[in-house]
Amino acid sequence: MTAVVALLGPVSICVMFVVLGLLSNRLGRVTRTRPYYVGFYVAALLVGASTLWRLVTPAGQAEASVGEVTLMALGVTLGAFVAWRYWSWLLAERG
Repeated sequence: MTAVVALLGPVSICVMFVVLGLLSNRLGRVTRTRPYYVGFYVAALLVGASTLWRLVTPAGQAEASVGEVTLMALGVTLGAFVAWRYWSWLLAERG
């Protein structure tokens, strides 16, 4: 049961990146910007691969492997960069 609950975090991050990708796609079409939103889908893929890595790792191994952590870190970093690139205009607006 604990293992299932531990997977909710990475799965929710994947869902968040997919939703941000869909929203950014719509924003990009309206503002006619480059399709950087694809980075959200790549980030979701990397975080999903990290989650799958955790699933196939033997249950007796308590600590995370280097590959799992690396994929998670790359995915979250890429997602944060793309989010900043697409959505930073919200912070720059002054009333």
